[in-house]
Amino acid sequence: MSAKGKRTPFYELHAKVGAKMVNFAGFAMPIYYRSIVAEHRRVRSSVGMFDLSHMGEIEVRGPEALQFVQKVTTNDASKLALYQVQYSAMCYPNGGIVDDLLVYRLRDCFLFVVNASNIEKDFQWLQENLEEDVEVKNRSDQTALLAIQGPRARDVLAKLTKANLNGLGYYWATEGEVDGVRMLFSRTGYTGEDGFELYFPPHYASQLWTSVVEAGREYGIEPIGLGARDSLRLEMGYCLYGNDIDRTTTPLEAGLGWITKLEAKDFIGKEALLDQKEKGIKRKLVGIELENNSFPRKGYPILLDGKQQGTITSGIFSPSLNVGIAMGYLPTEASALGTKVQVEVRGKMVEGRVVKRPFYTYGSHR
Repeated sequence: MSAKGKRTPFYELHAKVGAKMVNFAGFAMPIYYRSIVAEHRRVRSSVGMFDLSHMGEIEVRGPEALQFVQKVTTNDASKLALYQVQYSAMCYPNGGIVDDLLVYRLRDCFLFVVNASNIEKDFQWLQENLEEDVEVKNRSDQTALLAIQGPRARDVLAKLTKANLNGLGYYWATEGEVDGVRMLFSRTGYTGEDGFELYFPPHYASQLWTSVVEAGREYGIEPIGLGARDSLRLEMGYCLYGNDIDRTTTPLEAGLGWITKLEAKDFIGKEALLDQKEKGIKRKLVGIELENNSFPRKGYPILLDGKQQGTITSGIFSPSLNVGIAMGYLPTEASALGTKVQVEVRGKMVEGRVVKRPFYTYGSHR
């Protein structure tokens, strides 16, 4: 089924297998193929493959590249070894989040992998803050991205490469051949399961898709749409830009203090975040688990003692846990684990409680 939007290199393959297509962040993307729940469970139990070519890839090069990365991101990139990957964020001077991203330290550059909806905004932000001896290049249109996720992900990729996958640690990358194609590939993921991301020129898309399908046939591999990708990440309590984080939220409010190195270095937004920390954080992003079979959705009110104190930022009925789970911001004084809340679901009050994230703790990447 067709949808308006920019087409990824895998578009015709999605159409061929009958994907339900939607416009997402300006791209025509598959929301599901078979069903969101079935695809979600496939990844948890075995393996699935994701077209992530809508994501953005921005290279940072030059003699002062590290200093620039340090200035524009919250994590400490100086700690990255060659081919190591780091989760990080970029902030505005007021501490609001420009985007969350992955930072790769490669031989001749740093690679930023950013959210599809923020590619142009992020690239412009980097250019606005550019310094001498630094060059940034938007390589998004020249990069196809195919991810293999699930407990059997290593078994699938091992059929296509001679690289030592057992020696490739979590949040590390390498360069080598996969199915005869020279590429960058990494072991990170957004699902809580073991997984690999393959970055390669778009004209190899059909070849790699076909080869991954064949390599994963014995494990029941199938393509996975954005719907299951969202439910998988929410079970892990991972933030989604535009839902759980944006320019109005700070990393400290979102529970991302662990990637915000206030003592280690200077970066854009540091002063505002230090001030917020000193004065006390007024709200926090929390995980909420609902009673019965309720399905929380973005925008539903969160109440304490009958008064609205927050709003659901992301919510699903968890296919793995068979319970409604959600995230949303609550006043700090009401954010303690075990705090009882109510969520208004289609006009009815449903009891819930604040719980620890991740909701799902059985992921194969651990």
